[in-house]
Amino acid sequence: MKSSQPFLDVHKQGIRVRPLARTDLPAVMELEYLGHSHPWPESTFLDCFKPNYRLWAAERGEELIGYAVVTYMVDEAHLLNICVSPHVRGQGIGRWLLRHLIAVAVADGMDQLILEVRVSNDAAAQLYLSEGFSEIGRRAGYYPDGAAREDALVMALRFT
Repeated sequence: MKSSQPFLDVHKQGIRVRPLARTDLPAVMELEYLGHSHPWPESTFLDCFKPNYRLWAAERGEELIGYAVVTYMVDEAHLLNICVSPHVRGQGIGRWLLRHLIAVAVADGMDQLILEVRVSNDAAAQLYLSEGFSEIGRRAGYYPDGAAREDALVMALRFT
């Protein structure tokens, strides 16, 4: 396992995680377009402001530097979207945000967290593995990739 120094640095930098608000959407959309090859439209984010969703914002001062969208289905949390600004990647912010949403899901009584990650996104897959996730399957052609499709690794973290 890698050093925890980047994670400790996040704490020292005053990064905080709070519920995402509709008023954050302009900043979210900016990060979404910077961080994803096939960004969600704003309407998808708007559809997530429902009781069975948890939306999180990571910020430093007044600047939104990351976000996550999780949905709850019975006893399972599903991480649908997580993004950290390309300007601050590699500093432990994604790990900080992930650990926050896991802690809340556990407190909310969820039994596990599942997610999909592009097979080509080795950095994200390694982050999830280092946090205790395991690969439980693949979804063929899950992600758009230009004219083609890319497979997704399905990963899970059991809480119980």
